[in-house]
Amino acid sequence: MKNWNQLFIRHGWKLAEKKENFFDIKGETEENISFLLECLEKSRVQYKLNGGMLSLPALAISEEDWLEAVSFQYRGRGEGLWFRPGVEEPKLRELDVYISGIVRQLNRLGFYTAGSCDGHGNRTAHVMITLHRTMEELSELLHALGLKRVHVREQRNSFHLSLPLQQTELLDLAEKLSLIEESWIGQGYDFIKEKIFYVLLENLLAIPGVSGREERVREFVKERLAPFVDFITVDRAGNLLAEKTYRTGNGPVILLNAHLDTVFEIESGREILKDGRVWYSSKGILGADDRAGIAILLHIAEQLHLSSTFSGKVKFIFTVEEECGLVGASQVDEYFLWGTDAAIVVDRSGKGDIVTSCGGYIPFCDASYGTFFEEAAAEEELKGWAATIGGSSDTRIWAEHGIQSVNLSAGYGKEHTNQEFLDVSACYETAKLIEGVFKRSSELRTILREIKRKRMASTILRQAL
Repeated sequence: MKNWNQLFIRHGWKLAEKKENFFDIKGETEENISFLLECLEKSRVQYKLNGGMLSLPALAISEEDWLEAVSFQYRGRGEGLWFRPGVEEPKLRELDVYISGIVRQLNRLGFYTAGSCDGHGNRTAHVMITLHRTMEELSELLHALGLKRVHVREQRNSFHLSLPLQQTELLDLAEKLSLIEESWIGQGYDFIKEKIFYVLLENLLAIPGVSGREERVREFVKERLAPFVDFITVDRAGNLLAEKTYRTGNGPVILLNAHLDTVFEIESGREILKDGRVWYSSKGILGADDRAGIAILLHIAEQLHLSSTFSGKVKFIFTVEEECGLVGASQVDEYFLWGTDAAIVVDRSGKGDIVTSCGGYIPFCDASYGTFFEEAAAEEELKGWAATIGGSSDTRIWAEHGIQSVNLSAGYGKEHTNQEFLDVSACYETAKLIEGVFKRSSELRTILREIKRKRMASTILRQAL
């Protein structure tokens, strides 16, 4: 379910959300505000407009209902308006329904539009853009946002951007574009990708979800994860389970795990304070344990979807009530774990730790599995990663099922206290390490087979004795 801010962004309005469901409309044109009010009235939404501030009901209507409100016969006629910064903005009622949000966001970022079409459900959507910025900058941006195919054709005084996307994917792209700051353009693919990760991280840190009340964060994760998996569900305990087969599926089966809950609730009205790469909370806990782990796994899901050479299967488990004694993990149905070769948990404080046992006396994996992560980090030129002992986590549950498991640092520290902090660069480094692990899946497969062979030999020897 989209909120009001998402609906406005996806459908082309430029409003400033001052707080939830309260919008400053002074930055939008009178023409577009008039159209917005018409749509709200058509939807029978009770709104208040006072001094340039628009207030709306707590719950937004569904996007299906909003699409009915913004659609009318012959909408888009008159389209072809050239955007002139500081002089004239596109008129939303003259833009096709599914392209309007993209047009407004491209103009905001300096890619000035001269025409557009959403394809009307039977042909490829496109946007005409004047050459204020380069085609390379646009392609770089769209690749960083997750578009596998970007078709840009240069014309006389503009270039033609084809968007081979479904209608709902066009709306999704507008929402993704809204995350981008103009200063990021031209900084490079890797720079933009990292900045997008920090936006995701900040969004997750804003969602409450103390143990036993994880509904809101679970719904956020489900919505973000669903486009990148084949199967997704919530089990009877409240855990979010998902699965994806990549390429032929002939390869290792890897479990990725983080937990949804925080030990204390995130305090209402708090701010995230940023001192360079280190983030804090203005009051109460930050919530990076384990919102940082969730952000990393959502990032990995998208990267695997976009460009993975990995062949195999990935299972995602986002558990509830981990902070209460691994409650959610212990209730995952065993059938979902069948066939899993290895697990990567992201729920360790600090940076650079590859936790391979609990206290040194409950092993999570064979030593060679931990060594593989050390070598993957070295090959990715990530410094300081080393296998070590640690405390209890969901990792222990997966190890009890015979799954080779490690728990990786997520960059946070002083968790469960008002002094909690998160080194966001270290957090992103963990994501890069996991990307490196998947790039070396053939090597991982060999290691896992050797571990399995040694276990079978040991079992046979014990039985013989």
